[in-house]
Amino acid sequence: AVRAMGAAEPDVYRDTWVRYLGYANEVGESFRALVPVPVVWASYGVATAYVTADAVDKGRRAATVSATPHTPPHTPSPIPLIPMSPQAHAQDPTRVGVAVVDTFVWQGLASVAIPGFTINRLCAASLALLGTLTRWPLPLRRWATTALGLAAIPLIITPIDRTVDFLMDSSLRKLYGTPGEPPTP
Repeated sequence: AVRAMGAAEPDVYRDTWVRYLGYANEVGESFRALVPVPVVWASYGVATAYVTADAVDKGRRAATVSATPHTPPHTPSPIPLIPMSPQAHAQDPTRVGVAVVDTFVWQGLASVAIPGFTINRLCAASLALLGTLTRWPLPLRRWATTALGLAAIPLIITPIDRTVDFLMDSSLRKLYGTPGEPPTP
């Protein structure tokens, strides 16, 4: 989308505080030693809702982008090159499907599955190691594990994102020929 003066409108799911909702499950995994398991599962619900909302948003954006090929400036175009309504763009469901699937798979891997597993294993290992290597009381070990999990979140984001980019560019995106980050029409 474009604002009045030609500046690109920010992507609410990538360029605002809403992006942090995708990390809810990592926070939940960090607190697993301190909170009931349903709280951790609720954090996965928040992250999954974020992923789903972003995928739907990218599908809507793909549906509103004109599929009309760009013609040279000197050739009059019989069809105006303006964004069309989703109903007018219904002739190209592939573009919408690719945007939704690519975003959902990328976000599902990069925001939920891989970082959730990573923080879960890091916290489980640290809790076990602290139990073996220290005489700290259990509540202190649990808080230390939670602090370690929270501290690790910013460190794992970029490596996981780049790995998922590589995995998707090497596999799924070859099917529809769109290498790079998730489509942002």
